[in-house]
Amino acid sequence: MPRVCVFDVNETLLDLAALDPHFERAFGDSSVRRTWFAQMLQLALVSTVTGAYADFGACQAAALEMVAARQGVDVSEGDRREILDGMRRLPPHPEVRESLERLREAGFRLATLTNSTLEVAEAQLNHAGIRDLFEQALSADTVRRLKPAAEPYRMAAERLGVEIAQVRLIAAHAWDIAGALRAGCAAAFVARPGMILDPLVDRPDVVGADLRQVTDRIVQVEAA
Repeated sequence: MPRVCVFDVNETLLDLAALDPHFERAFGDSSVRRTWFAQMLQLALVSTVTGAYADFGACQAAALEMVAARQGVDVSEGDRREILDGMRRLPPHPEVRESLERLREAGFRLATLTNSTLEVAEAQLNHAGIRDLFEQALSADTVRRLKPAAEPYRMAAERLGVEIAQVRLIAAHAWDIAGALRAGCAAAFVARPGMILDPLVDRPDVVGADLRQVTDRIVQVEAA
């Protein structure tokens, strides 16, 4: 059974709601943050499917430009920088550190796998105060193919020195769960508010409302 837990970072570990005040100021509506993130994911997926690689930061900037044009808003350079640079300064969800510490104490190896560049990922994890809990921080940018393409998950297994079936990907995104399962990983879904599993994809054996519940279930499953 998997003893290597590999975590998505944005929304899974870190709380994007910290960007809401910037979107409220720039757009007059904090909910535009969700529209922006969805647009960014669409651009990243198009990039991956069509084989024209664009890194995650470029997708974030392009998505902000598209959303501003659609809303008819002229986003100032200051607000643009606050939003894009704010991705490096996101806080962890409240239960994250204690959950990660429990997994480590239970004997699990921990790593992260994000679509962000490695430089951004390291900045995020250090700012959130949780970098010390992971043996490696891995980026899909290394293989120039963004999740949910299979290559990043395979790269993670290779870098960690295990078979891909020994990796459990933990994420709050249905598309990340789908990519991991179809690449041969186990998976665990963090069903944060508004996050729903894809009914066209097999359900992972671990599902919880937050990382604390997911951790409880992972420990139970692996002990069985």
